[in-house]
Amino acid sequence: MAISLSVVLLLAIVLVVLMRGGSIKAGPAIVAVLFGFFLASTGMAPAINNFLNSVADSVSAIHF
Repeated sequence: MAISLSVVLLLAIVLVVLMRGGSIKAGPAIVAVLFGFFLASTGMAPAINNFLNSVADSVSAIHF
């Protein structure tokens, strides 16, 4: 839960920075948000969640 909340916050910050920097306009940003919202309610959501959890586990296993 904490990882997914962190990812959501990180992506929201990136989206705001891109909008303020002029790299992405409000229309495409809204489309991207709606795409993510509707993608989360499809059958692909568990597979995407498992993949992101695997990536997070791999990153956390790296020791510098």
